[in-house]
Amino acid sequence: MPDNAELAATLDGDFRSEYAEVNGTRLHYVTGGSGDPVVLLHGWPETWWAFRKIMPQLAERYRVIAVDHRGIGIPDELKPVDGFSKKNMARDVHELLRSLGHSSAHVVGHDMGAMVAFSFAANHPEATRRLVLLDVVHPDETYYSRPMLRRPGTGFNMWWMAFNQVRDLPEQLLAGRGRYLIDWLYTHSLRNQEAVTPLDRAVYARAYDTPAGIRATNGYYQAYHQDIEDLKEYGKVTAPVLALAAPTQFDQVREQLSGIATDVRMVRVENSVHWLAEDDPDLVGREVLGFLTG
Repeated sequence: MPDNAELAATLDGDFRSEYAEVNGTRLHYVTGGSGDPVVLLHGWPETWWAFRKIMPQLAERYRVIAVDHRGIGIPDELKPVDGFSKKNMARDVHELLRSLGHSSAHVVGHDMGAMVAFSFAANHPEATRRLVLLDVVHPDETYYSRPMLRRPGTGFNMWWMAFNQVRDLPEQLLAGRGRYLIDWLYTHSLRNQEAVTPLDRAVYARAYDTPAGIRATNGYYQAYHQDIEDLKEYGKVTAPVLALAAPTQFDQVREQLSGIATDVRMVRVENSVHWLAEDDPDLVGREVLGFLTG
């Protein structure tokens, strides 16, 4: 299976796999194109590769920096054991940008990456040009009210949010079985099963297949309690925000943003359940480019 450098080389835009030492950890990222910087932050359980379909298009106008979250894309012995609050992960990104010589950037995040992206805009407003959120905003008090047992016909249980809170057991159950997790999630929440190929799934499974990788990435969820408290201290985000959401998430995203951001544009992505940039990359790429170019 190709490594990150080989995957990056398959994309138009002269993309390269790189590493940086920032905020007490090593970060992996892929960069290409030229122009003003655009940071891409992926969701769980994916990697920077989740944006593969829109990166070449963005690279025609921008310097694209697709970042793996802390704990992904690096050897197991280097994976951090803490620092997974979205505020601290946003600091990872901020320090990475500064190390690359950028004082500000457009920031695009999906799922877990959207949480980090929102926290970036809240904590580093001077470094945020425009903010794009895909299907998720940030953990808040409503997360404590999400049901673990849903009524029939009202959607599937988001079991992984509780499962990933558990310490030690997930590593024992999932180590070496990451592909089962990936396939289950896509089978139940991907509009077009062919949008994420067996190779794509293998790339993601590799990142979530070892005990150290599972422990680190579960840390994103175990930090939710701190994230919820941090959000209470944030002022409203004043950077222009574009929020794209699938129909099942649209109202929730709009309602949450109405109280924590001042300049929001909403776009409904009808042909997706959650994996927006993979299900409908044409729409996502077009809307993101249009928004960033004003």
